[in-house]
Parts: sequence; C-alpha cells; structure tokens
Amino acid sequence: MKSLPMIIGGKKVDRPEKIDVIYPYTQEKIGEVPKGTPEDVEEAIQKAKIGLERLKSLTSYQIYEKLLKVAHLLKENREEFAKTLVYEVGKTIREARTEVDRAVNTITLSAEEAKRIPGEYVQFDASPNGVGKRGFYFREPAGIVSAITPFNFPLNLTAHKIAPAIAAKCPFVLKPSEKTPLTPIMLCELFLEAGLPEEAISVIPGFADVGEAMTTHKDVRVVSFTGSLKVGDIIARQVGIKKLVLELGSNSAVIVDKDANLELAAKKSVLGGFAIAGQVCISVQRILVHQDVYDEFNKLLREEVSKLKFGDPMDEDTDVGPVIAVSEVERINTWISEAVKKGAKIVTGGTPSKDGKTVFQPTVIAEVPEETKLFYEEAFAPIVATKKFSSIEEAVQLVNKTNYGLQVGVFTNNLKNAWKVIENAEVGGVIINDIPTFRADNMPYGGVKGSGIGREGPKFAIEDYTEIKVVAFDINA
Repeated sequence: MKSLPMIIGGKKVDRPEKIDVIYPYTQEKIGEVPKGTPEDVEEAIQKAKIGLERLKSLTSYQIYEKLLKVAHLLKENREEFAKTLVYEVGKTIREARTEVDRAVNTITLSAEEAKRIPGEYVQFDASPNGVGKRGFYFREPAGIVSAITPFNFPLNLTAHKIAPAIAAKCPFVLKPSEKTPLTPIMLCELFLEAGLPEEAISVIPGFADVGEAMTTHKDVRVVSFTGSLKVGDIIARQVGIKKLVLELGSNSAVIVDKDANLELAAKKSVLGGFAIAGQVCISVQRILVHQDVYDEFNKLLREEVSKLKFGDPMDEDTDVGPVIAVSEVERINTWISEAVKKGAKIVTGGTPSKDGKTVFQPTVIAEVPEETKLFYEEAFAPIVATKKFSSIEEAVQLVNKTNYGLQVGVFTNNLKNAWKVIENAEVGGVIINDIPTFRADNMPYGGVKGSGIGREGPKFAIEDYTEIKVVAFDINA
C-alpha cells in the first residue's frame, strides 16, 4: 500500500484523517493520503506568496533547466508511475505508460516555453496621439495559480497545469481528484527534487471545501479547472475577478461521410471510443454516419469491437479496463436502458462483464435518438452510439445539437464537406480523417459552449498564467 503526505509550501504534511485510494478493478484499498482542509489551503497560499518572489528571482534559463530535470526524473521512474496509475485509475498498463510518456513531453515542452515567453514592439504612432512615443509590451507572472485536476489523466493533466505555471514563474496550489491523488503528489515531489522553490509547490488532497477555499481566495489570481460542466459552472460563479481556465468535457462526435475510408474510420473510432474505458473528455461517443454506408460501417465497427480484450488492467494484452467506480456501472446501465426504451438498438455489449464489478463490456448502440442522454450528455463510459445522416449539413447540425463543443472528427475525402464542418461546427478543434480523441500536447486544446473557456498546451496555458505590461517612452521629453 502506498501512503503519501500532502505538500504545503514544499513541506510534507500528514493529517490523522485520511482519504482512501481504491483500485477500481478489485475495489481493494491500495493507498491513502491525508484529507486536506481550508486551513491547509490558507497556509499553502501564504507560502505561495513567498514562492512567487523566489520564482521571479530565477532566470528563464534556470526555470528551463529545473523543468527539464523534472522531465528526466519522471522518465527515470516511468514504470513506478505507470503501475501507480493502473492502481488508482484502473487504466491498462499500456495506457498508463503512454500517459507517463506524454507527461514527460508536456513538462519538456513547458521547459522550452519558459525561454520564449513573448513580448512585442508596439507601433504607438499608428494612432494620432502616439506620435513621438516608442514602446513595447512583455508578459509577467499573473500570480498564484489554483489548479484542480480530474481522475482520468491524473499525471498528464496535472503536468499540463503545473509545468506551464512554473514556466510562467507562478506558484501553484494543486487539488487532485480525491479518487486519484497518488501520482500528482509523486509528480510534485519530483518538482521539489529538481530544486524548484519549496514555497511555490503545494498539493492538497481533499473535497469540495478545499476546492472552494482554493478558487475563491482573494490572493489567487488564476484558477485552472478540468472536470465536469456542473462543477465548472459552480466555480465560474463563485471565483470573483480572476483569470479562469475551464476544460469541462464533451460528448465528441465523429462524422463518417459516404466517401470515407470506412475501415480506417471504424478502427480509429474503436481506438477513440474505448481507451480508458471511454473515460476521456474527447472520447468518441457519437458516430454520425452517412445513410448510404450506415449498415456497412456498423458491421465493421462491430467486428473491430469484437477484437477488444477487456478485464484485468495489469494484463499486458488488455485493451479495456474498469470504469472508476461501481456507481458508474449503475449509471451506464440506466443510460443504456433509457436509449433502448426510446428506440435504440444494442449492436454489441450492453451489459457489465463478469470480470469484476467495474468492468463494462465495450458497447455499440445503433439508431440512438437525439432525446437520450447517450446523445446529448457526456457518457464517460465504454459506449459509442451511431446515428444516420443524409447530408453534411445535417451532420453538422447534429454535432452542434448539444451544449458541448470540444472537438469533432471527420472522415471524408470531399474537401468541400471538410470545409463545411471546419467553418460551421461549434467546437474548439476539427480533426480531419482522424478521431476527436487526437490531442498533441503542444496544441491549443479546449472547447466552446459548455466545454469551457481558455486553452491548454504549454504555450497557450502560459498566456493565461501571465499578464501583459505595456511600456511607453516619450522620446521628445
């Protein structure tokens, strides 16, 4: 069992009250961490004020070197982090190793960005009252960052918040998901080992009271949250005047046009629909298929799903592991029942597996009605739902017929149709001839509508973690 402390201003802190970490596959306790309190948050923020000044005193090159060291340490400890990810998240060991590799890349990218935070010469004399003025702007640290991360990618999504914060010379207070606090704490320990200022680093496991204390504190300047729309809406209403970055999930769609490579679309859709048991905000959930190829595509999709091995996530051959909790299995059953009652048809799967209480069979549901939760809500489950369309305009309307708008994938060889989606889909990203689950860690990643505000990716996160300061000189004075 792994028992880890919280970190407050770089110091390891224990508390008598614990949060148990449960292995989703067996429901066994595999770890514990202290349960933080709002008082712990207050102490961390007071320390962070000192951390801000210490970070500001470092050169960009020193920040770069220390972040590179974090990346190197993480790479050295790849297998330990991967196995811990399996035990706290339930993702397969292969998926866990991929997450560690991505986190190494995210931190490396952040290190590089620390050396090139931009400024620009301002052409003041482009305005009549600017004659005789010369100047520029540059970016400086916004201040203390409060970061809250979800359970599904506890390592890489933590890296996406705290590494750019350090690159921007901002101290952070981190609250990981109470379900998966182990790898975030382990990662912050590496930040300390790399020699970053202790006061700039705090990670406090806890529940809503800790999150509220972090996000509403008057001395916090930036709030970065990844999680549900419901919680994101609460945060947005209560934080006050702060910089806010929200990544709130989606029910991502794939469009399969009649001239698409159907085999490729089916293989990719299975890859994107069932990774981490579908518990990915850009997981393939809704597959919109042209009516001329609908039956053929469903046949190919079923064949690809039949190849998946589900069960023990520590087995090197497992493709689909458990969902995060037993309660999620109950919810998934309810959503499938609703869809079937309203006319949907189960193509394959549709029931829990006998291999563990939290393993759900990879499921394909055809002819899913628009008024079902599987169409308009975020399933976060190993389910993909297919629906026919007759024209690309109708497909775009179906994509937009939801409160979410993160990414959409489009399989087509028709350039005009591709551009119709690019120009009209209400999303933050359009992925042509691939699935919406594609994410490169250096790209501007984020959504519109209920999928949030702001963008992640080290370069773009740094924009949210910095403030612009303008300097003007009167050369005639």
